[in-house]
Amino acid sequence: MKSLEELQKIKERALERRRMSAEGVRVRVVVAMGTCGIAAGARDTMTAILGELEKQKVTDVAVTQTGCIGLCEYEPIVQVQIGEGDMVTYGKLGADRVPTLIEKHVVGGEPIAEWAIKQTA
Repeated sequence: MKSLEELQKIKERALERRRMSAEGVRVRVVVAMGTCGIAAGARDTMTAILGELEKQKVTDVAVTQTGCIGLCEYEPIVQVQIGEGDMVTYGKLGADRVPTLIEKHVVGGEPIAEWAIKQTA
């Protein structure tokens, strides 16, 4: 990158890709996949989320990953946001909890308060 114009073009392309990928998406699910998350089982959680969505034939969900979000003691961490609603951050969300998460929050629209460690607008 050699100029401000080049940086602006990169930003515009990234925003366009983000807009295009968001079309048709009702729910966003983000799995923290930093080294701490992976060590705590985040890969299994991610695999379980993808499998459960396929099993229940839920297709309007974007599942992505991010690095460490700074709450290592709560790993594996999963964030769920429905539409423009609040982002709910779940801690200690192992693969065994995924079916309940998908059924209650992703499909049913009701956050699971006792698993939430943070809820932000």
